Amino acid sequence: MKLIIAIIQPQKLEAVKEALTEVDVFRLTVVDVQGFGRQKGHTELYRGHEFSVNLLRKVQLQIAVNDDFVERTVNAIIKGGRTGDTGQIGDGKIFVIPMDDCVRIRTGERGSEAV
Repeated sequence: MKLIIAIIQPQKLEAVKEALTEVDVFRLTVVDVQGFGRQKGHTELYRGHEFSVNLLRKVQLQIAVNDDFVERTVNAIIKGGRTGDTGQIGDGKIFVIPMDDCVRIRTGERGSEAV
């Protein structure tokens, strides 16, 4: 089992959800987050004053999958989250983390059956 954490642009969320649905991944958690990487923020104008915005709004997806779903999930996120054919700085990151256990609260099932 793996926990896939993806950080993407908010406007790409619907495209990523559609791409995940195409590969039979239906369960995910979405969290609004802020951060910066190579983009390093940007400047904005508010009431005639220029100011720097260091933290950019992003969306974090958390998806628990069995091992046989890892590659198709990662590929779906890339397909839906990439800007254009080659991508751009700020498209995001995907982290694949080993997951030791999972417990379904309702039934008490554990492991891959609970995912």
